[in-house]
Amino acid sequence: MKHYPVQTLQLRNGETVAYRQAGTQGDLVVLVHGNMSSSVHFQTTMERLENDHRVFAVDLRGFGDSSYKNELNSLRDFAVDVELWIEALDLRDFNLLGWSTGGGIVLEIAADMPDRVKKLFLLDSVGLKGYPMYRKDEKYQPVLTDLLKTKEDIAKDPVQVLPILAAYANKDKGMLKAIWNAVIYNLNQPSEEDYDHYLDAMLKQRNLVDVDYSLVMFNFTHEASAVAEGSGRIDLVKCPLVIMHGAKDYVVPYAMSVEMKQFFGDRAKLVTFENAGHSVITDDLDLFIRTLKENF
Repeated sequence: MKHYPVQTLQLRNGETVAYRQAGTQGDLVVLVHGNMSSSVHFQTTMERLENDHRVFAVDLRGFGDSSYKNELNSLRDFAVDVELWIEALDLRDFNLLGWSTGGGIVLEIAADMPDRVKKLFLLDSVGLKGYPMYRKDEKYQPVLTDLLKTKEDIAKDPVQVLPILAAYANKDKGMLKAIWNAVIYNLNQPSEEDYDHYLDAMLKQRNLVDVDYSLVMFNFTHEASAVAEGSGRIDLVKCPLVIMHGAKDYVVPYAMSVEMKQFFGDRAKLVTFENAGHSVITDDLDLFIRTLKENF
């Protein structure tokens, strides 16, 4: 994996965005990572695109080398930082890709910047009505009738939150690796060297509860979910969309992308990766890059 140097830019809201950049010509592509990751996870993608495209990958607030001065309470809070960064660099007419949690964030960006986003790519994205979390019973199984709705309750979750916070605190790469091998790299794993870089990037996260709460409360539609009223901001997205999802995704159900396609109708194209999970970048990088280039 080629390594790209970190650049930083201070925003007018006082936060600092770290980012990586590659390529000098061709279509502009902006990459937005998901939870438990950073721009480091996009370096193999950047390497494959840089000869024909200008590519940027950002670290969201509280991830990687970006600052975390103020907590976040919505995916739009994350999006606003990226929007300020886009404005500062005067990026225009770009393809915008979001992976997992990043999918919800790029939807918010596209809603706020319809004149700048050329096309939106949603990779294994959170659904338009968010990502529910459930209270756990004494056997640590989810109680499907009891949704978590507050940051305080989410922060105490014994399955999805506390073990990860403990792994971060103890710099326990073994625990993080076990989690990723079980649900994200369940089909293919990166090389040991690359994996170690990814784990180092994971350990820089400081905002896990913010992210989980923001995912729970996300609702981009006009319809109320079991947790949140709809923002209706779906109407503000004007660009075409390409929805890409691994059929074997253990993190975000494939059904969320099917529902997303139904909401956007003919404006969206749904691409199914039959033999990929939550990380097609690892499962089949050639397929991922080919799909991107065919749809730019």
